[in-house]
Amino acid sequence: MNIFIDNRSGAPIYDQIYNQIKDMIICGGLAANEPLPSIRSLAKDLRISVVTTKRAYDELEREGYIYTLPAKGCFVAAQNTEMLKEHNLKLIEDHLNEIRKLAGLCCLSKQDIIDMFDIIEELE
Repeated sequence: MNIFIDNRSGAPIYDQIYNQIKDMIICGGLAANEPLPSIRSLAKDLRISVVTTKRAYDELEREGYIYTLPAKGCFVAAQNTEMLKEHNLKLIEDHLNEIRKLAGLCCLSKQDIIDMFDIIEELE
């Protein structure tokens, strides 16, 4: 499992870990019941505090993305992928509506927005 910490992002480290693991679960990069690295092991690999890693894992467990078995470790919880996909589609819709409103204020056309998206995609 590859997790990258960006110290310049301004986002808390535990949040970066949480989001990257959550994204891997949602996209199918981590399968149901797959073991996660131990909290200590991940903290050591990332050269961060165990408390920070534990906070990310606790948040993932609270949200239902992982579960913990005492003396065994943390594992990926089975997910309702259709429900997760629907949730993400709703978020995309909300963002697109906000983009549409902002584009209207700037007198940008739909094609201008598509061109901007293409440029951003090329930079990735």
